[in-house]
Amino acid sequence: MQRAALFRGGDAQMAAGDLGELLVPYMPTIRVPKSGDRVYKTECAFSYDSPDSEGGLYVCMNTFLGFGREHIERHYRKTGQCVYLHLKRHVIEKVPGASGGALPKRRNAKLFLDLEISSDLNSDDFEYEDEAKLVIFPDHYEISLPNIEELPALVTIACDALLSAKSPYRKQESDSWEEELQASKHAKTLVQLDNGVRIPPSGWKCSKCDLRENLWLNLTDGSVLCGKWFFDGSGGNGHAMEHYKETGYPLAVKLGTITPDGADVYSFDEEEPVLDPHIAKHLAHFGIDMLQMQVTENGLRDNDIKPRVSEWEVIQEAGVKLKPMYGPGYTGMKNLGNSCYLNAVMQAIFSIPEFQRAYVGNLPRIFDYSPLDPTQDFNTQMAKLGHGLLSGQYSKPPMKSELIEQVMKEEHKPQHNGISPRMFKAFISKGHPEFSSNRQQDAQEFFLHLINLVERNPVGSENPSDVFRFLVEERTQCCQSRKVRYTERVDYIMQLPVAMEAATNKDELIAYELKRREAEAARRPLPELVRAKIPFRACLQAFSEPSNVEDFWSSALQAKSAGVKTSRFASFPEYLVVQIKKFTFGLDWIPKKLDVSIDMPDFLDISHLRARGLQPGEEELPDIAPPIVIPDDPKALDIDESSVMQLAEMGFPLEACRKAVYYTGNLGAEVAFNWIIAHMEEPDFAEPLVIPAFGEVASSGTAALGAVGLDNQPPEEMVAIIISMGFQRNLAIQALKATNNNLERALDWIFSHPDPEEQSDPALDTMDMENNANANILADTGSEGPRIKDGPGRYELFGFISHMGTSTMSGHYVCHLRKEGRWVIYNDLRVCASERPPKDLGYIYFYHRIPS
Repeated sequence: MQRAALFRGGDAQMAAGDLGELLVPYMPTIRVPKSGDRVYKTECAFSYDSPDSEGGLYVCMNTFLGFGREHIERHYRKTGQCVYLHLKRHVIEKVPGASGGALPKRRNAKLFLDLEISSDLNSDDFEYEDEAKLVIFPDHYEISLPNIEELPALVTIACDALLSAKSPYRKQESDSWEEELQASKHAKTLVQLDNGVRIPPSGWKCSKCDLRENLWLNLTDGSVLCGKWFFDGSGGNGHAMEHYKETGYPLAVKLGTITPDGADVYSFDEEEPVLDPHIAKHLAHFGIDMLQMQVTENGLRDNDIKPRVSEWEVIQEAGVKLKPMYGPGYTGMKNLGNSCYLNAVMQAIFSIPEFQRAYVGNLPRIFDYSPLDPTQDFNTQMAKLGHGLLSGQYSKPPMKSELIEQVMKEEHKPQHNGISPRMFKAFISKGHPEFSSNRQQDAQEFFLHLINLVERNPVGSENPSDVFRFLVEERTQCCQSRKVRYTERVDYIMQLPVAMEAATNKDELIAYELKRREAEAARRPLPELVRAKIPFRACLQAFSEPSNVEDFWSSALQAKSAGVKTSRFASFPEYLVVQIKKFTFGLDWIPKKLDVSIDMPDFLDISHLRARGLQPGEEELPDIAPPIVIPDDPKALDIDESSVMQLAEMGFPLEACRKAVYYTGNLGAEVAFNWIIAHMEEPDFAEPLVIPAFGEVASSGTAALGAVGLDNQPPEEMVAIIISMGFQRNLAIQALKATNNNLERALDWIFSHPDPEEQSDPALDTMDMENNANANILADTGSEGPRIKDGPGRYELFGFISHMGTSTMSGHYVCHLRKEGRWVIYNDLRVCASERPPKDLGYIYFYHRIPS
């Protein structure tokens, strides 16, 4: 204990030999960070504590994980790691000058931590000083740094490497290929032929072969040609490269990658992907209005004129003095660069009691049983985020100016409001081609992605996502035979179409459109926007009306026929999420948003949409599967581009939509949508479609879709076709295994085994849970079906997410929530009492069931 007394406080001096002797037992556990190691020296793995926090941050010298004072003991007990680097940033009041004011600012050489400077204090009056110490547990020995001459060389090298390591998040961002691209030398002087070529928004095909994927538009002459084969299986026949060798036209853009934010451009001459600073102009030459930004005579762009600014002002309640809110449940989230979609969704999610109980209520148990690397555990990161938002620890009123001096003398740190969800975003988006980028995303798509992860990572006996789940009954009727089929599917969101034809201000809209066209023709500023006013009841009516089923195959007629489908609620969820389908694609290639005002009700009753099942007098369609048509040449398969575009309008990647339509045999967008939901977490989800090679085994005109894999699992494309017909995944795999992967025999096997043996293959169950987005809803329920929380169909509005901008790929999201009897706006870090919540302009609405 005498040695402990020497080191506590760090003031006592010790001989170099004594320091070396003290560290000898721990030397095998001290590592030097290598290239590729992630050093978490700015954020605790279990909380949002940082070196700015009162207790500083402890970084393990073996795992390089950071821990706040509240959680360091947990890591020590679990791992036995004893040596930590303690990092602390101090706020120091500047010494007053002769005139009584602070001395002039000077460079602070004592700042060495990669942290942001707090804006809570006036930098003219205060400065920052960073401090680093080695701390040895469990007795909390402290060794101040730098101490180069007294510490063993390995320890010194490890400390220096750790202190100089880059943030893992900044490293990830700087390594993004998008930031490494260089502008092409041909972009500025590119010659474009005036040959009258115009490119349609869909239905492209290589002009020299029949390929419809991996197509490139040459920016000189407008030729659409296929690319070459790549190591990842994507590609074509190399016609784009051949065209360059013949003509010397250097630049091409990949079709399907064009968005308002940019496109993938390749330079054949420079032999690498490049940036084209003039891409909007080059695409416009071929009729593709990419960015929809036209300079007017007064220098204003469309983005700068009043109508679009008005939307931003209304939704963010600009021009109104809003009172900031502080305390538990009123914590803001930093925008990491187009991460407002994540912020808005997570604020809504953690306003729901079931999610609060599941993660924050179970926080000690989740943390205690987290893996050795908690940064890679979903439940740990959810619990951490929930605690950060709900504890109030990171949402405290700013200090009053008259108390600053007193607080500083008491060595309290300035208040830091809001949290930075870098660790959460890095984990939840890992492996996802869109969410892992810094591009803007669709909040609805992220909501479904989150629910999928919640389903896959159960916490406790009750899954919080159960509150969103409901069953949809779909009634499909053959228009010729009048026979019907009833099916059920699981859903989490009610998607309401926008009934534009029901606008109550049609005369005003027509007048506005005339004025807008006149202004564009005369190159004058556009008139003030007139927004279509749509009654909510009209949208609800459009949802409930029958819709045509494309390419409907009638089992009663054994042929294609006209069919209609009607959807009803087989159960009502505890929380009803309503999405307004505002986004679509125009013929000008631009993803557009319908800028409408819908009078969303505070109280909603959809009891009349309750499903009723098979009615007296109705006759069911026979359970006969459509014939499987397998083309001789797989590349000759014609993919239904209309179904592809319908799915793309929902925000899914274009290549994923093409795969969904292909693997479901062109049976329509609805069936393909189910394929997308079941496969959206797969690593190659958004990769280009690779037509599978057909097996050489053939019998009676039947070809196999592929050989059995090394893991003895049937080919995924065959499984997908059977699933698209409404059968469960495990049944599809069982049937294919029983028939040696013969698709026709597998279908016969299913119909001849209506009650297959209830045997569980552990490997099959594991694969099913990993690959099927809906698999987890059946957990712990056996054959009883998905877990649902059915009840009355009467609801009350408690929150909504609004989008500003022209498409889901750009703009900004904010969230409004009703808390403690009043509306609150969550606009990234800003959390304020709402004065005029724009309930009519929302994109996603959250309703809670009214108890009976």
